[in-house]
Amino acid sequence: MSFFKKIFSKEKKETLDKGLEKTKTSFLSKLSKAVAGKSKVDDEVLDNLEEVLIASDVGVDTTLKIIDRIEERVSKDKYLGTDELNTILKEEIAGLLSETNVADAIEFTVPETTKPYVIMVVGVNGVGKTTTIGKLASQFKKSGKKVVLGAADTFRAAAIDQLQIWADRVDIPIVKQEMGSDPASVAFDTLKSAVTQNADVVIIDTAGRLHNKINLMNELTKIKRVMQKVLPDAPHEVLLILDGSTGQNAFEQAKQFTKATEVTALAVTKLDGTAKGGVVIGISDQFKIPVKYIGVGEGIDDLQVFNKTEFVDSFFD
Repeated sequence: MSFFKKIFSKEKKETLDKGLEKTKTSFLSKLSKAVAGKSKVDDEVLDNLEEVLIASDVGVDTTLKIIDRIEERVSKDKYLGTDELNTILKEEIAGLLSETNVADAIEFTVPETTKPYVIMVVGVNGVGKTTTIGKLASQFKKSGKKVVLGAADTFRAAAIDQLQIWADRVDIPIVKQEMGSDPASVAFDTLKSAVTQNADVVIIDTAGRLHNKINLMNELTKIKRVMQKVLPDAPHEVLLILDGSTGQNAFEQAKQFTKATEVTALAVTKLDGTAKGGVVIGISDQFKIPVKYIGVGEGIDDLQVFNKTEFVDSFFD
């Protein structure tokens, strides 16, 4: 059973279009220069296109896949005009993303048999982790779910304060301790409280440190182990938040975190303020982990379910 709208409303699509405006403008400008003076898609155009895709943070591996697919069409169709390149690119990128083992527009769903449903959120500081938690909590609450937040990022006082602000804004309970407390202890208390309150969803914030992967791995493993004393199958999801405006650095963070813990879902934030939105295409293609959400604005409802078809459409429209 789904608790969020699967079909993009006109308003949602307009928000997505607006959020990707900088990315689209930058990409189409580079694409226009790549084919300037050319009427046919030839080797030179493909070389230029490869540079455009890489410069747009699509990623080298995904770029090479796209170029290979276009080369195949060129060899099969014999003649492809540069005026068709925009449409061809749109079709091939959409086709590439549709071949991943992840279906379109699937958000977190709360099974009737699992209560509370526990989401542990990971990611480095500054990627929009707390904001994403707040927006996600708001969506769950609007769907009629009772939510509890856990402030297990005890490394920074600001992290606890920020989560408290969101809890107040959304009007949901939060479990927290003092800065420097054991994060696993906070997670344990949060789950105990959620069970007592008969909550539907628990969202646990964790510290965003990546300077020492071994320490990070140990901390996240401990949090999981302690939560399982309350709920043996917790957490049900581990959501990694990535900052889309960092481009290729988001790829690196994804690699590091997936090595440190079992990540089950991704969210890419801050796409509205950057021209690096192409990174979502590469991340969606390269990682065998679903991109569940994208952040395309400051509003509380601007955390959207990632729909590959709608995303590519907005990227080129």
